[in-house]
Amino acid sequence: QVRLVESGGGLVQAGGSLRLSCAASGSIYGFNAMNIYWYRQAPGKQREWVAAITTGDSSDYADSVKGRFTISKDNAKNTVYLQMNSLKPDDTAVYYCNVLLPAWVTGPRDYWGQGTQVTVSS
Repeated sequence: QVRLVESGGGLVQAGGSLRLSCAASGSIYGFNAMNIYWYRQAPGKQREWVAAITTGDSSDYADSVKGRFTISKDNAKNTVYLQMNSLKPDDTAVYYCNVLLPAWVTGPRDYWGQGTQVTVSS
């Protein structure tokens, strides 16, 4: 069982910055063995992918956040971060951390956190 806890959300003005964190616990696997993703869901919209970082430390981003968001991780702390700069009102959403365990794992491989609210005011 992997538990994910997001933190760092809050209310900011447009143009401001936030740094989200996602800490993992309850697994014999560290973040070095996981593909890690950030998603977000705004009211009235479907959940959308925002950023990803793989076991090989390759990263990728949705077009809507490229140049503004940066994903990183600290394997020793089992924590992944999302640095969010130049925030826009359209970034307002609940942000979720998601991990995918290796294929040889028995049982569930896909885990989600409870989310952290990000609100950007104009």
